[in-house]
Amino acid sequence: MPVPTGRIEKRIARAVSVEVRPDDEGMPEERTLPEDVSPHGARVLMEREWRPGQQVMVISPKEGVRALGQIVYCELLAECRFAVGLELSVRVESWGKSY
Repeated sequence: MPVPTGRIEKRIARAVSVEVRPDDEGMPEERTLPEDVSPHGARVLMEREWRPGQQVMVISPKEGVRALGQIVYCELLAECRFAVGLELSVRVESWGKSY
């Protein structure tokens, strides 16, 4: 029997540009490419640390995505490089049809 991974939805690799804008005043947005996406979230590589629970706006103009989200985790990968898990408040079908 397969061991569960904790993920409910299948994720796919997707080369789309994503802009993450924090709700906090004074923090600049950051543009990045996701490692993978699902209809409810994404894992993105960022250049600064983000706080779990932090509210953000996720925008991908090319894909027509504009959704509120929340940082689920922020994991240090290397100096000044973080893997960030984003949970979106709405389902985003346009990130891929291979779900």
